[in-house]
Amino acid sequence: MISHDPVLLQESVDALQVKPDGIYVDVTYGGGGHSREILKRLTTGKLVAFDQDSDAVNSAESSDNLILIHQNFRHLKRYLQLYDLIPVDGILADLGVSSHQLDTPERGFSHRFDASIDMRMDVSGSLTAREILNQYSEKELQNVFQEYGEVENAKTLAKKIVEARSVQKIETIDELKKIAEPVSRSNIHKYLSKVFQALRIEVNQELNVLKEFLQQSLEVLKPGGRLVVIAYHSLEDRLVKNFIKTGNVTGEIERDFYGKYTLPFKLISKKPILPSEAEIKRNTRARSAKMRVGEKVEVV
Repeated sequence: MISHDPVLLQESVDALQVKPDGIYVDVTYGGGGHSREILKRLTTGKLVAFDQDSDAVNSAESSDNLILIHQNFRHLKRYLQLYDLIPVDGILADLGVSSHQLDTPERGFSHRFDASIDMRMDVSGSLTAREILNQYSEKELQNVFQEYGEVENAKTLAKKIVEARSVQKIETIDELKKIAEPVSRSNIHKYLSKVFQALRIEVNQELNVLKEFLQQSLEVLKPGGRLVVIAYHSLEDRLVKNFIKTGNVTGEIERDFYGKYTLPFKLISKKPILPSEAEIKRNTRARSAKMRVGEKVEVV
C-alpha cells in the first residue's frame, strides 16, 4: 500500500455529504486515503476511483463497493457511461502530485533527489520533462516557465537551458539545478519548485485535463450533487473557482439571447476551505491546499 497522508480528509469527505446508497467518484485515488473514508460511509453505494499511475492502481485495496479505473480523469464521463453510473451523487478531486510520487526519486518529480528528469504521472506516456528540456525551442521553454510556473527570469532560464544542451543533453535533476540556480534571484528552493511545477504541468497537460474534467463533472452530477476540489497552486485554483462560480473556467457568465443566465452551482463556501494549523504542522504538503465546494443546481 502506498503511504500517503490525505489532505483535508474529513473536511472533503464531509463536504460530499455521502449517502450510504449513493454513487461517488474519487478522480485521484493516489494512496487511497480519501477513497477509504468514502467507502467507510457506503453500504450499498458505489465508489468509482480513477488513477493513471500504475503504482497507485497496483497497490490499491479491493472492496466490493469500489470500481478502480486505471485512466486519467479526463475520461470521467466515458467510463461512467461504460459502467452505467450516470448521474453521480458527488465527485472529489485532490489535484497535484501524490506524496508517493514526490518521494520516489526515479519518478523525477522532486528537486530533493538526483535522478532522471521524468515527471510522468502515467509512465506509459510518451512525453517526459527530459524531452521538453532538450527539444523545445527557447521561446517554447520560456512560455512553459512563465505560464505554468510564473517563474521569474523565465527568458534567461530558457536561454541558459538551450546553451547548456548545445554542449550536452540535460538528463538529470542535478544538471537542471546547476543551470537554474545561478538564474534565481530569490529563495532557490521556491524557485526550483516553480520550475519543476511548470515542467510537470506541461508533461501531464494538467490544466487542459482539469478543464475537461470540470466540464464533464457538471454533465455527470445529479442535481444536488457535490463537486469537491482541492487545489495546490493558483493556476488550478483559479480555474476551479471560476468554474464553480460561473460554470465556465474563464469566469465569464454565459447568457442566452435574452441576456438571461443560470448559474450551475450553489457555492457551499464563498471562500476556500483551508487546512488547520495542526494539519499543516503534521503534513507540510497541506500548506498550499485550497478546497472549493459546489452543489449542482436543479434547472427548472
